[in-house]
Amino acid sequence: MAKSDIHPTWYPEAKVFCDGQEVMTVGSTKPELHVDVWSGNHPFYTGTQKIIDTEGRVERFLRKYGMTDSTTAKKDDKA
Repeated sequence: MAKSDIHPTWYPEAKVFCDGQEVMTVGSTKPELHVDVWSGNHPFYTGTQKIIDTEGRVERFLRKYGMTDSTTAKKDDKA
């Protein structure tokens, strides 16, 4: 049995806010949580993530390990 008066208050319906809007409810020891990023606006989860390729590093890696299609390599050389 849990000891009394040593545990924090549990809020089973704590509200999570992002940019002033309630985005979800979770269980927490605080009644309200304010976050900057959550899965609804993070680029990784929304599919808007872009890989920044500086100096052709991605293409160089793909060529080095033979992961490119020969037709795409020819197109890149012409461009």
